[in-house]
Amino acid sequence: MVARLVIAAPSSGSGKTTVATGLMAAFAERGLSVSPHKVGPDYIDPGYHALATGRPGRNLDAYLCGTELIAPLFAHGAAGCDLAVVEGVMGLYDGAAGQGELASTAQVAQLLGAPVVLVVDASSQSRSVAALVHGFASWDPRVRIGGVILNKVGSERHEQLLREALDASGVPVLGALRRVKQVRTPSRHLGLVPVAERRAEAVESVAALAEQVRAGCDLEALLALARGAPALAGDAWDPAGAAGGPAGPGAASGRRPVVAVAAGAAFTFSYAEHGELLAAAGAEVVPFDPLRDEALPEGARGVVVGGGFPEVYAPELSANEPLRKAVAELALSGAPVAAECAGLLYLARSLDGQPMCGVLDAEARMSDRLTLGYREAVAVSDSVLAPTGTRLRGHEFHRTVIEPGAGAAPAWGMHLPERRVEGFVQEGVHASFLHTHWAAEPGVARRFVERCAG
Repeated sequence: MVARLVIAAPSSGSGKTTVATGLMAAFAERGLSVSPHKVGPDYIDPGYHALATGRPGRNLDAYLCGTELIAPLFAHGAAGCDLAVVEGVMGLYDGAAGQGELASTAQVAQLLGAPVVLVVDASSQSRSVAALVHGFASWDPRVRIGGVILNKVGSERHEQLLREALDASGVPVLGALRRVKQVRTPSRHLGLVPVAERRAEAVESVAALAEQVRAGCDLEALLALARGAPALAGDAWDPAGAAGGPAGPGAASGRRPVVAVAAGAAFTFSYAEHGELLAAAGAEVVPFDPLRDEALPEGARGVVVGGGFPEVYAPELSANEPLRKAVAELALSGAPVAAECAGLLYLARSLDGQPMCGVLDAEARMSDRLTLGYREAVAVSDSVLAPTGTRLRGHEFHRTVIEPGAGAAPAWGMHLPERRVEGFVQEGVHASFLHTHWAAEPGVARRFVERCAG
């Protein structure tokens, strides 16, 4: 049994991240062990959640992982915790385009049996707030709206009017946050600047959010609401069971192949379960920072380069010529290399004119066009991640392009938003813009480790 709350809103921009991160930090400061979660594929908010709680921020995405894995993945992440706080995505009932409630915050709340706290931007309304809250609370009887937090309240009089209007709604007001100068959380082309790029400032921001929430919210009432959630049925997700145990010829002797995983400010996008699956499949997972480290970890047999912002650090990545050469040599040896989005750009010949690793015969550059959305994908080439025909769901989120967009052996075939092939498979390299969640297909991690150990 884990006490739990889902923090949702009528729409994006209402203050979910402010409230969720502030609650996580405020409860953690009280000595509670708080498990942080984020609905959807977002990588950046979980970094702030992790800073607030001291635990890995974990994603709950019913599109990428399937509805059947939401509760098990939640239970795995929240094991041993006193409280879990789940930040929603977009508006409460918004999900994958054209697919009903799939991947919405409302669906995740149902799957977790968790009460929802609705964060309402009250800056331009008074009595109308009651109609808004009533509409959200009555739209789907399977979703329990357990309370409201009013955000951007202008004054004591404004708060009084809002509370009076909500008295008849049956939904209690659990907090009211004043309209104040926003805590500094700078953004750029793909959302908030990740914690890894502004850690000292981010620590101050999270502390300020905690203070704001403490001053304006009824923490005891929120905790009581969370503790009223029912017990979850079923077992927690287990990376060892999902991976099927250690793989490769060295498994029996305990020899673990070293898998180098890119980290640091330029490569911050990664799901916690990926590293757990690699380790469960028998790898020794060792992080390295392409901005600072001039060599791969000793004995590296494979490399994983996930998402992030290499376009922001292109000159610095390019200047680290020893590491670029080391990555290229390992890739050209046939060793397994999995590159996702930012990793794809790093393996190209150049990024915005700056020399990169040169593993792929392609040029990458920034673009004015945002590519964003869920994707249905099928492996069209046999690779270190998946055999031909493997079907996965993924997500694209980038303002960069690579030319050509696919190699002689593409990585994926997709039909949304249009039919196309994408990515590169060559020797041991699999490089693509597509973000995937390996918990949905743990054989990806096992296959990768087997190739590293072989």
